Amino acid sequence: MPGGVEWTVWVWEGPGTRSRLVVLLENPGIMNIGGNDRQGESWLEIQKIRTHKIYEAIAEQIKEQIVSGGLKPGEKLPSTKELSERFQVGRSTVREALSALKAMGLVEIHQGEGSYVRSIESRDVGLPEFDSLLMSKETVLELIEARKALEIAGAGMAAEKRTDEDLRKFEAVLKRMEAYLGDEEEGERSDIEFHLILSEATHNSIMVRLIDSISSQMQTAIRETRRLEMYANRQVSIRLWQEHQAVYEAIRGQNAAAAQEQMGRHLAHVEQILLKFLKK
Repeated sequence: MPGGVEWTVWVWEGPGTRSRLVVLLENPGIMNIGGNDRQGESWLEIQKIRTHKIYEAIAEQIKEQIVSGGLKPGEKLPSTKELSERFQVGRSTVREALSALKAMGLVEIHQGEGSYVRSIESRDVGLPEFDSLLMSKETVLELIEARKALEIAGAGMAAEKRTDEDLRKFEAVLKRMEAYLGDEEEGERSDIEFHLILSEATHNSIMVRLIDSISSQMQTAIRETRRLEMYANRQVSIRLWQEHQAVYEAIRGQNAAAAQEQMGRHLAHVEQILLKFLKK
């Protein structure tokens, strides 16, 4: 037999009905489904398959661990690198799964620190779980509408309450955004971080949670419209960077009206791009 370990999986399909599958694993150490009666065997209860994308399946597995108590509130998740190795997928797929979990309100992501299971208290303010949202065109449009209302208001608050530390964070992410123009993965990562910094610059805990929640839902939902193409197109990514820069300049100058105007223009541009993809 070629390299790997043969693993027997008993699939429970219903009362008194089961099937035997033999799986060849190159790395049996990552096998962790259901229980097992003896080494080399696992039991897996089959449920109706709802998701079709790899990142959704990964998010569902981690979600089950959180809901069942296998992962405790405040517990740090393995790094993106570790998770990509365990699930044998790319890091971008893991980041998508973490974004989905964040949208559900199950985890919080700290830039440079990692991802943590959220406490029940921290989930009190937020949006419905991503699971409950149907990613139709209407849902995406409603998310865009809600995001505009929150982030335009948030930009004004950030202009009035920003600190020197907030400005340093904005400057760092804008430099990275400029350095990676046309890079879809880094472009998306920098975009997410910019809006996270903006929410924190409001220095209003409720606004932070609401903006963070709607932004996470948005990031996950828009993947269905091939959002990453926005960042892969260099001309589009340059304009997006310029729009973020304009928002930052208004916040730095503590001009709330200008910050709201620039954020409105930026989100209107994003909406225009998404509507084009939704029509395809």
